[in-house]
Amino acid sequence: MAPARFQPSSIKNKIKREEVTRKLKKSKNQAKLQKRLDQAKVEANDPAAKKKRISENVPRTLDNTREADPAMLSAAGPSSAQHVEFSNDIASDPFADYFNFTQDPTIPPKVLITTSAKASKGTYEFCDELVGVFPGAEFIRRKKGKGFEMGRIAGWAAGRGYKHLLVVNEDMKKPNAITLVYLPNGPMAYFKLTSIELTKQIYGHARATPHNPELVLNNFSTTLGHNVGRMFQTLFPPLPEFQGRQVVALHNQRDFLFFRRHRYAFRSPEKVALQEIGPRFTLKLRWLKRGLPAVQNFGASPDALEISVGTEELPGPSEETPIPEQDEESEMRPLEPVPVSNPPKDNEYIWRWKPELETTRKTFFL
Repeated sequence: MAPARFQPSSIKNKIKREEVTRKLKKSKNQAKLQKRLDQAKVEANDPAAKKKRISENVPRTLDNTREADPAMLSAAGPSSAQHVEFSNDIASDPFADYFNFTQDPTIPPKVLITTSAKASKGTYEFCDELVGVFPGAEFIRRKKGKGFEMGRIAGWAAGRGYKHLLVVNEDMKKPNAITLVYLPNGPMAYFKLTSIELTKQIYGHARATPHNPELVLNNFSTTLGHNVGRMFQTLFPPLPEFQGRQVVALHNQRDFLFFRRHRYAFRSPEKVALQEIGPRFTLKLRWLKRGLPAVQNFGASPDALEISVGTEELPGPSEETPIPEQDEESEMRPLEPVPVSNPPKDNEYIWRWKPELETTRKTFFL
């Protein structure tokens, strides 16, 4: 029978128990240190052993153990059926015109930035930061009252050459969500907004310049992730101005999109550093819809006339109103098209987050 392992907790004297525990802990740390030193000597003479240890000693994380998703793009060659289907999809998606370079790549797309109704000071400060991030952005304060729904604003912006509508929503006088609409025909995405830090809150921040920044999209591995990444890519001009040394990064990790903006700082011909400009915030996709934002009562007929009891109804016309005659030339003349973009009355979800979709902590969608 194997002897039982000695446990310091079996010692009843407190002082002796603490002393024995301290000696055991010290001996374990010394043995661990000696093992690392011996291993370092071996790897110094044999670099292949170090490479083998690093390749085998890969920690298990939620990122590298995520559940398999059929929408994930595999590492197969471009001739695979999945890549062929994906290439056909992106060639016919709403963002295809941007990537065909039909317009001047140095001109930034126009972005209209506004807020929800009755926004507060903190939301306006965040919108000012966004105007400095996107080169073609313009902020217009949203008016109060009926008639300024998002669908009507999107139609108004599409008729004036804007390519995006960005609406910052707030709750408890703090910005909490962003709705991004691609004009003129959609789609639109809704993101939860958290962890906001303005430029003035970042210690040692750099100053932004009006140059068009570079864009880095990282870790978008599914078809949904590619759609979201391409949507953000259309916010910036295709050709950056490298002399400005500015870079905007959108890093996806566990479906959280971390936004950062930096400037390259060349310390020497061999070394380069990054100086953060700001702002920084985190986004999480909640849904993706087709088309423009819906307006439920757009174009609805007015309510029927109600007649109270005790009043007489006005007599209607005894004869029908004659229809004016039209010439043959006027009937044959085609009507001139009017560029009017009316909002829809309903939207179709492309993707929507639901709690039951996250079966485990290793389930991700972007």
